[in-house]
Amino acid sequence: MRKQIKGTLTIEGQEIQITNPDKPLWPEVGITKAMYFQKLAALSPYLLRYCRGRLLTTIRYPHGVPGEFFYQKNAPEPTPPFVKTAIHENINYVLLDGLPELLWLGNLAALEFHPSLHYANSTLPCEWMIDLDPSQPEEPRIMEAAAIVGSVLRSLGISSVPKTSGATGVQIIVPIPEGMTFDELRTIGQFVAQYVTEKHPKLFTIERLKKNRGDNIYFDYLQHYSGRTLAAPYTPRARPLATVSTPLTWEEVSQNVSPSDFHLLNIVERLQEKGDLLTLLPPQPLEPILRHLSSKRK
Repeated sequence: MRKQIKGTLTIEGQEIQITNPDKPLWPEVGITKAMYFQKLAALSPYLLRYCRGRLLTTIRYPHGVPGEFFYQKNAPEPTPPFVKTAIHENINYVLLDGLPELLWLGNLAALEFHPSLHYANSTLPCEWMIDLDPSQPEEPRIMEAAAIVGSVLRSLGISSVPKTSGATGVQIIVPIPEGMTFDELRTIGQFVAQYVTEKHPKLFTIERLKKNRGDNIYFDYLQHYSGRTLAAPYTPRARPLATVSTPLTWEEVSQNVSPSDFHLLNIVERLQEKGDLLTLLPPQPLEPILRHLSSKRK
């Protein structure tokens, strides 16, 4: 399937140009572009699952981490014929549907992959993602906060999967029934956010302005909108240690693992051992909570 010919890789019948394979992309941990290609290929069955068919934003680091970077929303030009795109609000997004597209972006030093929360040409969310965003550069309480939210969800009959953002935060992912809307998810999110903030006012905040949050962790229930993005499960992050956004078990959360424990140098072995933790849950029963919240408003 893969063969290297004079600076190109042939992947699934598509030729991918390779430039500067020895360029250090994460110099602190010794990851070159050639190594990055290998890691992306190994991650692709998992990463593509959460990017395929969605509007993709990448973050590109032409000179590696921690050099200059830019966000890429419009498809890079020239766009190869095998790369599909979709227009949303006058932006021509890449659809990251396969390994050739992934490696093409990897060669452009796209180090982070941030898909939309919905599929292209859809107005419905793919899942419910609660974003816990620290206000400090280092937040030793982030797993404590995640555990509290997970416990509240369980008390409501909702199972969930936590994942590191790969940076400092944690997202909590809930599979949803087909047909749920962003408005409905924000309604439930606001309820949970207000509850944990009232119960733990020194830990959580729902204050949108960062300058007004103090050192509290922001419970972002407003993230659910068309066109918004979050770091994909299994995306690398442009951090010095080449961390990867990684789904966790709740036992790992209780052990206060660090987001820096999961990175490009060990993620493949972890996936071989644990598989994709996000595939273990069926859609969760959110309708009863919506009905309850709706009846309270009447």
